[in-house]
Amino acid sequence: MRIGLDAMGGDYAPQVTVEGAHTALSQLSGDTTLVLFGDRAALQAADTYGVLNDPRIEVVPTTEVIAMGDHPVKAFAQKSDSSIVVGFRHLCQGDIAGFASAGSTGAMMVGCMQAVGQIEGVIRPAIATAFKTATGNDVLLLDVGLNADCKPEVLAQYGIIGSIYARETLKIANPRVALLNIGEEPEKGNLLTKATYPLMAEKGAAGAYNFVGNIEGKHLLTSDIADVIVCDGFSGNTLLKTIEGFHHILQSQGINAPFVEGLNYENVGGTPVLGINSTVIIGHGCSTAKAIANMILLTERAASADMVSQFKKAFNS
Repeated sequence: MRIGLDAMGGDYAPQVTVEGAHTALSQLSGDTTLVLFGDRAALQAADTYGVLNDPRIEVVPTTEVIAMGDHPVKAFAQKSDSSIVVGFRHLCQGDIAGFASAGSTGAMMVGCMQAVGQIEGVIRPAIATAFKTATGNDVLLLDVGLNADCKPEVLAQYGIIGSIYARETLKIANPRVALLNIGEEPEKGNLLTKATYPLMAEKGAAGAYNFVGNIEGKHLLTSDIADVIVCDGFSGNTLLKTIEGFHHILQSQGINAPFVEGLNYENVGGTPVLGINSTVIIGHGCSTAKAIANMILLTERAASADMVSQFKKAFNS
């Protein structure tokens, strides 16, 4: 398998991307090749580990970088030799099975929607993230920022998308899917959640996924109620950043319990874009070498699971 990394993406690239690649190599499968897209001279200058000499590393040289401040659509069209655009070109040609970047999120989403495209039948793709609860269980949250305004039908589909991802990558046999709400009762919530609940209940009854009802915010980190939590991107992104802030506070106070470490974004690496025709992982712009390494490993796991085929099968039926 060949997976790609935007080696110029992120606030501290290419130093941390090369270091992350070095860390990931010892954990990648022996038959996986890591393709780095970036300025060869800059990568060589940052390579204090001799990573570029490893036979499982391949460098595709590029001459441009899409900066965080660039207009995503214009930059994607104009910077044809940037690490992100060249990476997507190789992804669409089938030269790599997955592509990851901690660079411009906007440009990455342009590539996802314009170059890769969404799976037929998917109303809106989502981005998801996983974290550990106090009970030690993995929980997947989606959407965490792609779609701030959602229709009930979109959230109902997220139950399918999240369930497949949790089953294939988190190895949860029959993921329990819940709807984030302000109360457990079906009639609770705003107009969106009230309209979404019966749609998810209907899909649950039809066997599309294991719907377990509403879940309140107080149970997200403390209870073993659900494996997949569905919400709109506005709520999901607010919740995600609250968790990140909570982790930072606990860490700054010297609290290093396993639960605290389970909230560390570095251990996740990035957020997959789900519902598109290939494997794409987006990382934090401030990603450290540890986060980059885990983003690479997540890309390999997601590509190996071939979730795109699973999504297509679910939505074609």
